[in-house]
Amino acid sequence: MKIVILDAKTLTMDEDIDFSIFDKFGDVTIYQLVPEDKISECVKDADVILCNKAPMNERTLSKAKNLKYIGLFATGYNNIDIEYCKSRNITVCNAGGYSTNAVCQHTFSLIFKLYNKVDEYDTFVKNRGWIEADIFSPFMQMKEVRDKTIGIIGYGTIGKKVAQVAKAFDMKVMVYNRSAKPGEKDGIIYTDIPDILSKADIVSMHCPLNEDSYKMCNKEFFRQMKKDAIFINTARGGVVDERDLVWALENGEIKYAALDVIDVEPMLEDSILLNAPNLIITPHVAWAALETREDLVKLVSKNLEKYFAGTPINVIL
Repeated sequence: MKIVILDAKTLTMDEDIDFSIFDKFGDVTIYQLVPEDKISECVKDADVILCNKAPMNERTLSKAKNLKYIGLFATGYNNIDIEYCKSRNITVCNAGGYSTNAVCQHTFSLIFKLYNKVDEYDTFVKNRGWIEADIFSPFMQMKEVRDKTIGIIGYGTIGKKVAQVAKAFDMKVMVYNRSAKPGEKDGIIYTDIPDILSKADIVSMHCPLNEDSYKMCNKEFFRQMKKDAIFINTARGGVVDERDLVWALENGEIKYAALDVIDVEPMLEDSILLNAPNLIITPHVAWAALETREDLVKLVSKNLEKYFAGTPINVIL
């Protein structure tokens, strides 16, 4: 089998990920990052393509006459032309569930960044603030998460992990899940979105991007939130109307926001988010802890092994 990895650079830093796990399946060619107009030439002899965000469509795949399988180093698959791959009988498998702990951890790191002000204290100390202080503990305004209400919109594996950790910190947990009936179970309140927005100190997005969730976080959404609330999005950039988020921050509709995902990635030079007040942005890295990336590569390898065994798993089509 001829196996092509198209965008290894999106998965590794200083070669900390070992791709030799795929050698047992065939001859592996690794590209660090292939421009879209070069993909078709790179995959023309491939039986298998493994990629993260490389576009997989008629333009990029038309020369790949032997292609049987596309394995994604990702959960989302909006880079896949589903209808085209279906017409070619190409099996596509994604990598679901590998990043649950990492995304949960990142969610709380954003919360603690705002509540504990570690960066501000570090800067204060290194700028001689503590040396020149007249008290032993020159503190800023901080908060505990204890007894704060976190509203979780989207209650899949990541949302459930966030709820579990929140309860360990003695937080109150409200969740929205389309399939769940309103009520309370195991200390978690199942309710609708307006109820969450009106009561939550922290609103954390963990829903998939689809027709229902596209731009759902808009002016109407932010107007319903508490004025001192924090909005966090580690789900998909498309669930947020970025202009409306900036409006909410500039006009005091919410206190803070923290984003790990945005509409267009990498960020555009003229992004409206760059100068927004009280906004923290990380560059889509919630999933990128070393252990998480190692787990991801193992899962993609397992997907490929199952496919060759005739019992494919995590199949999109």
